[in-house]
Formats: sequence, structure tokens, C-alpha cells
Amino acid sequence: MAKVCQLFSGSSGNSIFISDRETKILVDAGVTAKRIEEQLYSIGEDASELSAIFVTHEHYDHVKGLRVLASRYKIPVFASDMITEKLWKDDRLNEKIPTNPIEKGAELGGIEIIPFKNSHDSVECYGYRFNLPGGRAVSVCTDTGYVTPEAKSAIRGSDLVFLESNHEIMMLQNGPYPYILKQRILSRVGHLSNEDCAEFAKQLIKSGTTRLVLSHLSRENNYPEIAKQTTVSALTGAGFELDKDYRLAVSAPINERNPIIL
Repeated sequence: MAKVCQLFSGSSGNSIFISDRETKILVDAGVTAKRIEEQLYSIGEDASELSAIFVTHEHYDHVKGLRVLASRYKIPVFASDMITEKLWKDDRLNEKIPTNPIEKGAELGGIEIIPFKNSHDSVECYGYRFNLPGGRAVSVCTDTGYVTPEAKSAIRGSDLVFLESNHEIMMLQNGPYPYILKQRILSRVGHLSNEDCAEFAKQLIKSGTTRLVLSHLSRENNYPEIAKQTTVSALTGAGFELDKDYRLAVSAPINERNPIIL
């Protein structure tokens, strides 16, 4: 039985918990170690039992608590060589933290981890597919300007997908952000819009995905209901019925839901 929960989501910090039996994995540690400990405790988990932390990229909202959390509990960190070097340079890792390259994938406690490249303005950015021992698969695809061919191939057929639905384009264009920041978010190395998320969601449901969690929503350029309705409308138009063919949730900045059990 797998237990999955998005602990934190958005520009204020990101972290996803995935477990199967005794193997307990964190994807990113983008808030303080204390807040991660508290949020894990709220879902009946203990940070000291984490098996590994997988890093998507080096931006602050994904690694803020990484060094303290990994050092405190001697948790192995998995990241690409380029991301690891950047984390060392930025003092987000130290010599006491064991690091492991992920470019060729990994295996932990019967969980197969398949990395795939996203398109983001970081030194590198990876998403992950976690193939669980019982045959289920969970994928994480956020922080990408578009869904890369590599991501499409890796995620296809996942039972549960955490998919970025960062902004509503008109809200972003007419919002308070400086022009250069707007262009960065809209670019091919920025963030996935509601519309692009919804378009890829159709491919996912056709491939067999039954659960979607819309993630990394912007507080300034999106509303949860707009993100949800954009994807639901696209899926309805493609002939899929909510709560019959698929389930859909929207991640809050701080988790307010029970974990998903697969």
C-alpha cells in the first residue's frame, strides 16, 4: 500500500511525500526542516524515517530546508551532478550529507525511480516517476515551461500525477509582476500554464492516469478554482467524466487533505 501527500506547494515552498512499506521518500525540501517535520507528523509520519530526498532543481523554494533536514537525520540526497555542484556552491549541502547521482535512475526498497528532464531556468531540472512494488506509478512534473518529450514518455500511464498548473495567462499578463518576470514565466523555461496543463492532462487520462493533483499554483496569477475548471473543461470536452474516469485535486500551499492511498 502506497501513501502519497503533497506537503507544500507553490512559490512559498514545495515538498511531496511518497512511501511504500518501509521506504519513505521526499521530493524536494522547499521549506524549513521544522515545518517539514511538523507536516509529516500531521500525516502520521516521522522525518527520522525518511529513506531519501530527491531534488528536482536548486531553486530556493525546492531546497530551503534540504541541508538541515538531511544533516539532522543523515538522509541520502539524490540529484543530478550539475544540481549537486550548485547546491554545494550555494552551501545547501555539506560533506556530512551523502549524495547520489540520478541521471541514470535509482532503486530504493523495491521502488524504481525514473528521472526525466524538464525545461526550467535552473542549472538543470528533473521530474520523477516512481514505479512502486505493487505495480502502481506516481509521477511528479512541475517547474517546466512546457512538457518535454522526455517527460511525456516517462509519465505516460502513471496512476497518479502531480502536474504543474502555475498560472492563468491573462491574469499573469495583466497582473503586477514586472515585464521581465512575466516573460520569464511565460517562456519555454518558465512555468506551465493552466491551459498547457489541461492539454497534457488529456493525454495522461487517455494513457491510463486516474488521479491528477494540480500543483505549484501561483498565488498572484491563479486561483485554485480557475486551474481546476480549466482542466476539467478540457477533459470533459475530450469525453472524460470527473469522479468517474478520473479524480482531480488542487494542492494548497500547505496541505489540508488526507494523504492519497494507492
